[in-house]
Amino acid sequence: MLIDGYDTLLLDLDGVVYLGRQAVPGAPAALEEARRRGVRLAYVTNNASRTPAAIAAHLRELGAPATAEDVVTSAQAAARLIAERVAPGSPVLVVGGSGLRMALRDRGLRPVSTAFEAPVAVVQGIAPGLSYGLLSEGVLAVRQGAWFVASNGDSTMPTGRGELPGNGAMVRVITAATGVEPVYAGKPDPPLHRESMIRTGARRPLVVGDRLDTDIEGASNAGVESLLVLTGVATAADVLTAEPRHRPTFVAEDLAALHADYPEVRDGACGGWRARWRDGVLHLEGEGSRIDGLRAACDAAWAAAGDGRIEEDAVKPVLERIAD
Repeated sequence: MLIDGYDTLLLDLDGVVYLGRQAVPGAPAALEEARRRGVRLAYVTNNASRTPAAIAAHLRELGAPATAEDVVTSAQAAARLIAERVAPGSPVLVVGGSGLRMALRDRGLRPVSTAFEAPVAVVQGIAPGLSYGLLSEGVLAVRQGAWFVASNGDSTMPTGRGELPGNGAMVRVITAATGVEPVYAGKPDPPLHRESMIRTGARRPLVVGDRLDTDIEGASNAGVESLLVLTGVATAADVLTAEPRHRPTFVAEDLAALHADYPEVRDGACGGWRARWRDGVLHLEGEGSRIDGLRAACDAAWAAAGDGRIEEDAVKPVLERIAD
């Protein structure tokens, strides 16, 4: 089975385990089975708005096994990043929610809400109802010299209603007003992966995600293997045309693939499919499951692209063959 040989799953949440308030079909059962087999589960999220306890409670409501200790957030990574640079008890302006405030307190820092308190740093994360007033305080503090840290740079986040603005979109308000780019704590940058490894003690982790530019790139940056599931943001076209840092080790429809044998993918062939190039266009021959066709096509596309990337027009026949 795919899961064999890994001691820890570093799981993204939005788009992998749930979409908004609803579980991805089959995800809780797959995670319960992984835990039963002795694999450590770590829920690693760029979302800094909620506390680990609140996230774990949500996961349990959905049927997934989780405790607060199993959750690793970009808020925690950001808090460690700041605590390693400033004195204990230092004021930090929070442009975000309770998850950030609690993470800072846990690191011995003092969350504040106004630039009048001379914060040494500004930390920003997505939160419902993030106000103009709080963003303005962040602008003032950064202009006064506070170090600007962002929990993550995700431009969007998946929900049951579709993709909504993420923290990366909101960060642009402070950046546009100050000209200062933040340091990012979340995926794909190293701090969140470092936080995950410290908290779990993982020796052979598998990163599981739905986004190429955060989850998979983060795994590439850390030099660990990754599984892309197609239950969230990334599409078949995205993965076929991915550049090297965005290419996952494995591709699957969903988390159920953890408990199945992963097929051999070689020379553009997988299952009953073979991908071949004709006149600069990639075609799929044969038949079988949609996901095996995508795996075969990815192998051929990535081999042809090398260190570059294939344009979508070159893989349109493949997308037509594997369309739902």
